[in-house]
Formats: sequence, C-alpha cells, structure tokens
Amino acid sequence: MKEESYPLSHSTTRQRTSIWQEFKNALKGTESDYTQIGLKKAIFLLAVPMILELVMESTFAVVDIYFVGKLGASAVATVGLTETYLFLLYSIAMGLATAVTAIVARRIGEKDKEGAGTSAIQSIFLAILASVPFALGGIFFAKDLLALMGADEWAIEHGYRYTQWMLGGNGIIMLLFVINAVFRGAGDAAIAMRVLWISNGINIALDPLLIFGLGPIPAMGIEGAAIATNIGRGIGVATQLWVLFRGGKHIRATRSHIHWDAKTTVNILRTSIGGIGQMIVAMTSWIFLMRILADVGSEAVAGSTIALRIMLFTLMPAWGLSNAAATLVGQNLGAGRPERAESSIWKIGLYNMGFLVIVSVVYFFFNQSLMQIFTSNSQVIAIGSEWIRILSYSYLIYGWWMVSTQAFNGAGDTKTPTKINLVFFWMIQIPLSYVLAIQFGWQHSGVFWAVFFSETSAGLFTLWLFSRGAWKRMQV
Repeated sequence: MKEESYPLSHSTTRQRTSIWQEFKNALKGTESDYTQIGLKKAIFLLAVPMILELVMESTFAVVDIYFVGKLGASAVATVGLTETYLFLLYSIAMGLATAVTAIVARRIGEKDKEGAGTSAIQSIFLAILASVPFALGGIFFAKDLLALMGADEWAIEHGYRYTQWMLGGNGIIMLLFVINAVFRGAGDAAIAMRVLWISNGINIALDPLLIFGLGPIPAMGIEGAAIATNIGRGIGVATQLWVLFRGGKHIRATRSHIHWDAKTTVNILRTSIGGIGQMIVAMTSWIFLMRILADVGSEAVAGSTIALRIMLFTLMPAWGLSNAAATLVGQNLGAGRPERAESSIWKIGLYNMGFLVIVSVVYFFFNQSLMQIFTSNSQVIAIGSEWIRILSYSYLIYGWWMVSTQAFNGAGDTKTPTKINLVFFWMIQIPLSYVLAIQFGWQHSGVFWAVFFSETSAGLFTLWLFSRGAWKRMQV
C-alpha cells in the first residue's frame, strides 16, 4: 500500500507546486507567447491578474459606498446620480479601451511591437481629448446636472461638490481605463493589476480619513470621498505612465512614439465607435432607469445603488475572465489561429458559468444580509435585496453573455454588440421599465423585472450570434 501511495502523493505535491508556481508567474507577469503556449495555461496566466485587478476595483466601490452610506440615504443617492453621468464617461472610456485592447492585441499577435507602442500613445491622446467636455460640464454645472436627474434638496445644496470633483477629474479615470487596456491587450495583465491595487489601496486608506476627518484632517463629508478617489487614481495613472515608458514584458513606449499619427488614430477611432456605441447604449439605459427610480423616491435610488455596487463586486472575477478572452481572441486572430481563438471562448465561458452559478446561490439566500452590511434603513434594504434576488435568476446567462461579447470586441467587431444593446436596452428595457414601474404601478420592482427580461434575452441572442463565427473574419 505504501509503495502504491507514494507515487500518487509525490505527483499530487508536484502538481500543487506547479500550480503555485504558475500563480506566482501570473502575478509577476511573464514573457510567454499566448498564441503558442497551452490554452489552459494562457487563460490562467491572463485571467488571474485580470480577476485580481477587477476584484480590487470592486472592493474599492463597495468600501466607498460603505463609508458614504454612513452619511445617509441622500448622500448615497448623490453618488448614484453622479454615477449616471460617470456612466456616460465610462462608456467612452470603456469603448475606447475595447478598441485599444483589440488593436494592441492584434499588433502583438502579428509581432509588430512598434505598431503596438504607437497605438498606445495615440490612445492616450484620444483619452485626454475626450475628457475635456465632461470636466467643463462637471466643474461649472454640477448643481444643474443633479437637479436634472431629480436629486433632492440635500444633494443639490451639499452633494454637488462630489459631482464637481468626480466629473472635473474625469481625465484621470479615462487614462486609467485606456492605459490598462494597452497593458491587457499586450498581455501585460499583471501590470494593469498592480496599478489598480496601488490606486485603489490609496483610495481605501484615504476614504475614512477625508470623509470623517482625523486629528488635523477636517471632516469633508461626501466631498472627501471624491477627493480620495482623485488622489488614488492620479497616483495610479502616474505609475502607469512610468511603467509604460520603462517597458513591460510585452510592450514599451518610447519618445519616438510621442507624435500625432493620423492613420493609427483613425484606426482606433473607427474600431472604438462600435465599442463606445455599445457602452453608451448600455450606460444611457441605466440613466433612464435611475430617472424612473428617482420618481419612486430616494430610497429606491439608494437601494439600487448599493445593490449595483454589490453586483459589480461579484461580477468582477467574471469580467476578469472575459477580459482574458478578449486578449486571447485578438492575439490568436493576429497570429492566424482563429480556431484556437474560438476554443478559448468556450473554455472561458464554461469557467464563468460555474463561478456565477455559485454567486447566484449566495444572492438567493443571503440578499438581505448583503444589504445590511451597507445600510440600516429597512426600506433601502428591502428594495436592494429584492433586486439582488432577481439577479440570482439570471447569472447563469450573464456568464456566457460577458464572454461572447468580449469575443466580438477582442476580434475588433465592436458594432455587433452595439446593435444588440440598442435593441434589447433602448427598444425593450427602457420602455418596459417605464410601463411596469409607472403605468402598472410596480414601482422599483417593475424596473428590476424589466432588467431581468431584457438582459437575459440579450445574453441568449449574443451567444447564438457568436456561435455562427462571423467574428473570425474581422480585420483591424
């Protein structure tokens, strides 16, 4: 018995050592060619840092709303209403980032590191230009923007400074998104992870200090939360730029890249139009939903805002896996290996589904407990926990939807997800939410069920379209 068990024990120990070594490699970053190494290994090396990157981002979002929640429902509602405008900004940042990831990944797959460096710098120029209108609007019209969204008196008179800081400093958010997209597309996911850990670690440390004050540091209330965010993310952007010019494992920018390259810029813009479009459609649909919820009351907005933060926290590992899918699709298409690109999607989709089924079980049984972490308001808890429970019914589909959408984006086919979002969000979700919430009198429940129906339908349709394979023929 001992002789038979020894080889098995030795093999198990060696396997654990191998997994631990690969985990350390994923955290440090490697120079591996993701178009050549084993597919499971490629997914692991890319997904681990991408998951940890987004887990930290979502951890900050949850911690932030936890501290702001101590200031009352109106303060939480201010954050939620400001985020409706930030969602417009995110739509541009994420759309641009989607194009940048696809183009940089394609150049890396083609072994064109010079082209990848040029694309990185042009994307930074575009991010800065795109941030200017939001900064001006936020600085000079913060109160008007909050009033437009139906904010209560406290938010307009006291919370507007939060809006000023968040929109006024939006250039930092734009750069953080776009430069991390460069690293992810190149396969330097570990760098993107470390940047967000630094940025959001500083955010988390500063949040309670600036919101509530300590010693000589005055209590700034909700404005302190915004200042903490800008400081943390500003340091993150400085770190990104330093690493980009110093050189990562797969990409490096040099002084020779710092010039306006019209051809590359046009290519990024052309590819990003679909990405920006899909995000704008999705984000603006959320603005309409928040406007409907604002008519129901501040508690409905607060409950939805907290539920959304919880949802984003649990979705981040799934988004990390999906981002790995985009990189693998882009690089493998660039290397002329479309079948390997498709195989990566089916594998990642299966992993995603398994993870989100577990999350669904937690949502179904512990929705109230999750809400009670962030607020003691019974009405806010009831509203938020209802949405979390409804979400638990659809997370199985969400797992496949995320990955199949990123397959299109990674291939550079950003227009197809845009068309899907346009139909299912604008033409179905918004009208259905209004009818159920206002006309039928379901209030916040009507919005939640409309979201469930429209997004589940969009997920199933996107997966079917992916299986047809037209995305494999995209050129960027």
